[in-house]
Amino acid sequence: MLLDFRLQLRLPRIVFGAGTLEQVRAEVERLGARRALVLSTPGQAGLAARVAELLGDLAVGRFAEAAMHVPVEGAKAAAAQARSLGADIAVAIGGGSTTGLGKALALDPGLPAIAVPTTYAGSEMTTMWGLTEGGAKRTGRDPKVMPRTVIYDPTLSLGLPFATTVVSAVNAIAHAAEGLYAPDRNPVVDLLAEEGIRRSAAALPILQGDPRDLAARGEALLGACLCGAVMGAITVGLHHKLCHTLGGSFGLPHAELHTVMLPQALAYNAPAVPEAMARIAAALGVSTSAPAGLFDLAMRHGAATSLAAIGMNEADLDRAAELATQTPYPNPRPLERAAIRELLQRAFEGERPA
Repeated sequence: MLLDFRLQLRLPRIVFGAGTLEQVRAEVERLGARRALVLSTPGQAGLAARVAELLGDLAVGRFAEAAMHVPVEGAKAAAAQARSLGADIAVAIGGGSTTGLGKALALDPGLPAIAVPTTYAGSEMTTMWGLTEGGAKRTGRDPKVMPRTVIYDPTLSLGLPFATTVVSAVNAIAHAAEGLYAPDRNPVVDLLAEEGIRRSAAALPILQGDPRDLAARGEALLGACLCGAVMGAITVGLHHKLCHTLGGSFGLPHAELHTVMLPQALAYNAPAVPEAMARIAAALGVSTSAPAGLFDLAMRHGAATSLAAIGMNEADLDRAAELATQTPYPNPRPLERAAIRELLQRAFEGERPA
């Protein structure tokens, strides 16, 4: 087959390895910044304090109020603090919530960011941002929100509970899976996606046996990095649209939502993209279909597999289907409201894809 494709990869500088958090000051100095605001969630305020200590006189303050789905109110409060302190860079340590807040500060007041992921969200590798306001989540893409540097230190995830590890890794897999049937996919993205899925999935049984296996933590982190790079290079489809709708409008937990919805979204699209499904199944190392393989991966490792289990009300499914089909977006199978409603019902009940 004669190849013909277009590709624009935008990647941050990557510093990867055990103990690399110790290099955070050097990375701030490398960017010419002198006044760093350290971001975290309340639960990771201790890590933020450690980063501030490593930065020394380069740290001018901490904002430890990052929250899931990046509420506009929190972004405004962080921006106000950044302005009052004269910050010229943000250092975001934590999962997707904190990375997302760092991206919000890149939009306003325009701070460059360094991301230090402690989970496997992968969003640190993308130009995608999201803000939630009035029960709706807005998303967009802008090159300036991508962190200038990402520090991947697997020692920071050694204490990550296994339940969080599983849903975080499947969240990463979701980024890569959609890349294998995106309208702008290409051979480079395919390779990144398959390797990202393979590493993310293969790390889970090892970490189930020993959550403190540092090599496996590194594999999961590299898998997330690769999967995030895929999402940064392609146009996302039904799965991410559903997760943005359900997360932003109904307040469902982000990583758990990806874990529940991915098998169902893949099952919806499977008839239209059999080659992509075969690639996903091969990367997972399963003999079943890709949707069933992902469902089994989640169930085998103790993750929730239904919307009911993560707080969705059945009465809200009609509204969710309406919201998810209001705006057209690329997807390999046509988006039909009745079919999406059926998908949501199966996800609510936790039905294993055939």
